[in-house]
Amino acid sequence: MKKCLFGVFLLLTINLIAQNPPPKKITINENTVVKTSDGTVLSYSIWQSMLMSGDFNLKAEDPSQENTSFILYPISQTEKEKRFASLPKPKESPYFQNGKPFGKFKTTDMYGNSINLKDYEGKTLVINFWFINCPPCRSEIPHLNKLVDKYKEDKNIAFIAIALDDASDIETFIKTYPYKYQIIDKGRWIASKYGINSYPTNVVVDKAGLVQFHSNGYSIQLPYWIEKTIESIK
Repeated sequence: MKKCLFGVFLLLTINLIAQNPPPKKITINENTVVKTSDGTVLSYSIWQSMLMSGDFNLKAEDPSQENTSFILYPISQTEKEKRFASLPKPKESPYFQNGKPFGKFKTTDMYGNSINLKDYEGKTLVINFWFINCPPCRSEIPHLNKLVDKYKEDKNIAFIAIALDDASDIETFIKTYPYKYQIIDKGRWIASKYGINSYPTNVVVDKAGLVQFHSNGYSIQLPYWIEKTIESIK
């Protein structure tokens, strides 16, 4: 059974102020009132998406109240990097081991271009296993795209997305949700080769073909750790 996994991050991003006396236990969910600094109330889908970007934080208006509302405010790049560095490394997947060979496969991408991992020897591979109807897979795509943009001039780094879906469905999907990885369609056989049955699963493979990072599910700090691994390989 294929499963989608979200990382738990909300409680790690809340900035509680005036904690004297200590606040009551605060629960954040789809019913929580979240506002902008000018008082505009945001829908759950909007503030969740903004928070997941890592560019914003939450501040409780009254930490002494269990059902307090929150203010969503932007954070600086320095604060963003500091936050990600302080968060735990994303949960490792059960499908790979760091330092072990990733292995090889040969196939084509959704446009018929040949992909043979033997041809990628000496390059860093950043690989994403996903499928269209997986909410956390969709949530991470904009952040993965930023990594592609950052390293687009580096010919020694390749980004490959292995999708379970047919090319026609992916074509329709990326018209609304652009994805800058090189996409392999109908990749269930590749996922099965590694025993993968929960998504998204991300892997970074070094120039010697060894796994140096792997994770299961999406968390706000995932792109930071992928980038950190890429830089350590470089």
